[in-house]
Amino acid sequence: MTRPVPGSAGPPTAVPTAPPTPGRSPWSRIRPATVGLPLLGLVVTVAVWWAVTSGLHLVHPASLPPPQAVGTSLTSSADVLLPALGTTTLMTLLGFLLSAVAGVLIGMALAASRRIERMFAPLLVAINAVPKIALGPLLVVSVGWGTKPILTMVFLLCFFPIVLSTATGLTTTPADLAELARSLNASWWQSFRKVRFPAALPQIFVGLKVAMPLAAIGAVIGEFYSDKPGLGYQILQYNGVGDTATAWAAIVLIAAMSILLYSALSLVERLALPWVRATTSAR
Repeated sequence: MTRPVPGSAGPPTAVPTAPPTPGRSPWSRIRPATVGLPLLGLVVTVAVWWAVTSGLHLVHPASLPPPQAVGTSLTSSADVLLPALGTTTLMTLLGFLLSAVAGVLIGMALAASRRIERMFAPLLVAINAVPKIALGPLLVVSVGWGTKPILTMVFLLCFFPIVLSTATGLTTTPADLAELARSLNASWWQSFRKVRFPAALPQIFVGLKVAMPLAAIGAVIGEFYSDKPGLGYQILQYNGVGDTATAWAAIVLIAAMSILLYSALSLVERLALPWVRATTSAR
């Protein structure tokens, strides 16, 4: 495409112009290293695992089975482990969503009033400091069997980092943005909705990403004290009969589930907050 140059004598001179650049999809930014390096790390980890268990015989197979034994058990017990994986994934997601909603609301309350923060912040720290594994038997007595102890355990493990990140994000609004809202005579709600909450979203997502693996841990611990046949329940069952290879297969599935859920949350953050990478240093 060409365009005439104004102010020149004689006939217009044709100057080339760049064609319009189509919008780039977020998927176009995915580089081969994004997938290749994690796969390489997985290969190295499995190789070290094999060397420790089968190559050098540094660990007894009863304590840590070799990767080939775990893979065989994963295949032979797939009819049991895959439904258990679905149960654990569902409990993890439900507990995480409950923790996210409650954690953001509690963090907003702490950020809105310094008096409320001084009243309840020490209590929240104390609750977070209690060893959650010690609460397992008590939860069965308090809330009964089924999904309640599992969701309660997930909530207890997840809510604190979400509360802390939300309160921190809402109380550290950039000064120039806060001054801009005041100069425009924005109401408290307008300032919160247009300035403070969007500015706090990167911090909130930090808390959510910290809480996601904790949700998987809480679901497994809760299943230790529940009748739900999730992966935690299967670990106890197989370990009780001495089938450590299948128990480790369940642990591998828990790790894979956690990686996928964390990656999905990171993708949601990338799509929901496109301005963060544009305003921070890239790596």
